[in-house]
Amino acid sequence: MTDSRPTEFAVTVVREPATLSVRVCGELDYDTGDDLIDIVVEHLTAGGAPPHEVRVDFHGLTWIDPTGLAALLMVHRRSSAVGATLRLDNRPEVLERVLRLTNVLDHLTAGASG
Repeated sequence: MTDSRPTEFAVTVVREPATLSVRVCGELDYDTGDDLIDIVVEHLTAGGAPPHEVRVDFHGLTWIDPTGLAALLMVHRRSSAVGATLRLDNRPEVLERVLRLTNVLDHLTAGASG
């Protein structure tokens, strides 16, 4: 018998002076997209100079829907606004497929302007 329960969504953040590292586990979807945005924005703007780079590690990602993709686009927008470059690390096939179908990978990982 297969366990079909959704994987619990969790975000782990490590903030260093030049890098904000974010690890996403579980499903990034309608129920969790705003949580990811809020967590990233909170750490982008928390005291001191903003990071130069935001690295999102998707090793534990199990699912992403269009709302999850919209959350990534907003994370990119907010990261770029503070001059940080977004990196998408350890992308599982489910994320690769969404990025390929929507053709947004280059946009999401383009260097910050300014």
